[in-house]
Amino acid sequence: MRDISSAGRNRHPGTPLRGRVAVVTGAARGIGAALARNLSGAGMLVALLGREEASLRATAETLPNRSLCFEADVADNAALQAAARHVEENLGSASVVAANAGIAVGGPFDRTPADLWQRVIDVNLTGSANTARAFLPQLTRTRGYFLQVASTAALGSAPMMSAYCASKAGVESFAQALRGEVEPDGVGVGIAYVHWTGTDMISGIDDHPVLRALRRHQPRFARRVRPPEQVAAWLADGIRRRSPYLYAPPWLRWCQPLRPLFPAIVARIARRELRAQGPGELAADVDVLGAGGLADWHAHRSAGGPSRW
Repeated sequence: MRDISSAGRNRHPGTPLRGRVAVVTGAARGIGAALARNLSGAGMLVALLGREEASLRATAETLPNRSLCFEADVADNAALQAAARHVEENLGSASVVAANAGIAVGGPFDRTPADLWQRVIDVNLTGSANTARAFLPQLTRTRGYFLQVASTAALGSAPMMSAYCASKAGVESFAQALRGEVEPDGVGVGIAYVHWTGTDMISGIDDHPVLRALRRHQPRFARRVRPPEQVAAWLADGIRRRSPYLYAPPWLRWCQPLRPLFPAIVARIARRELRAQGPGELAADVDVLGAGGLADWHAHRSAGGPSRW
């Protein structure tokens, strides 16, 4: 464990977030790191949770306000409970918690090792529940806000991404159920639907024929890849407004009424692409997508459990 402080001045003195405590999981890179920078710039004290010590430290050193790091596996409930205690003791009770940690695996379901498929569910879905469980007492005291980062994968499931799509549909449902339970206590729950974002998770997406075809058949504006900083800005704006639903990019809100159509559209494109592929292409190696996912998988297998510092 390490408490990393900065005496930088708040750049947004009028924000309602100023002086409050935020917790961001998956903060070592990508959207999580960008969101931590945005919230710190808004005057928040930020706790960064993740698996990669060096990346967590590097991100924390760039924040303009006081922060701390805690390396933990979100799939380990005891680790999250320890993180929650450390945050409260060193920064105070959290007012914002963003459950952002996530990994993805690309490849056919029947060729994906069972433990790897399960790991995606453990990190993305169970990890979000563990995060909520650990920090809800603090959010109840502060009448705070819990942000569940989901994905457009919750709107329409793509072949070759079964674990990821199942987990993102699961966190959407989890957050909706949680919202009804904690609303009487003054705790807000938001669900963020994130589309193509320029993180390392999508760097190899075009190596998977069905996913490549699905993206190719989207309208030009929907194929655009947004930088993590832009996505984080949209999320931070939703956090400030305690929005129940956040869309990154904003046009995604108009997809909600069309959700009943998506399964048939995706199935039609996938069926055509699968028929066009030879056995060799579909038998390609199963891949953990992105450096962050690989770091989590290697740490999980080598340590046989969570790692904390």
